[in-house]
Amino acid sequence: MTAEKDLQQTAGATERALWKNEMSMEFDAVSLNESFARVAVAAFVAHLNPTLEEVADIKTAVSEAVTNAIIHGYDNVYGYSKHGDSQPAYLIIHPGKVWLRCCLEKDVLRIEVEDRGKGMDNVEQAMEPLYTTKPEYDRSGMGFAFMEAFMDELEVHSEPGRGTVVRMTKKLGTYPLIEEES
Repeated sequence: MTAEKDLQQTAGATERALWKNEMSMEFDAVSLNESFARVAVAAFVAHLNPTLEEVADIKTAVSEAVTNAIIHGYDNVYGYSKHGDSQPAYLIIHPGKVWLRCCLEKDVLRIEVEDRGKGMDNVEQAMEPLYTTKPEYDRSGMGFAFMEAFMDELEVHSEPGRGTVVRMTKKLGTYPLIEEES
């Protein structure tokens, strides 16, 4: 390999590193980790200097996806009370993990939240606004509607007994700033 080709490949690797970044994490399917996940994704995009609205949209969508995985994927409702009760409904935590993966290419953020819990028979029905399988826990049934409203794209894949994967995409309004810095 010539020195010129070597330099071109190295330059390409440096350029890719500037424009693409990925992260992944795995955590227990307990409600305490929902806030951790939303803050982690906000920190992941912070270097792009997103607007407060963009950060709020991302945090809300991540919160909804992670909460769905915990509550609906694994039936972990610890800390949630039935309507009118002041005590948590369950003290049992069902074992399970949630996987959160993010990829940032230029100013396009892709988020994936996965569980290997119960899965869903009917994704279309689950995505209908106000539909919930846990109305006794004051679940509004708006999780997927919020994800759709706050993100540019939403895909949900689920298989009963195998779990659910939620994929979300959001283009941040920072691309012109990135080009100017180059």
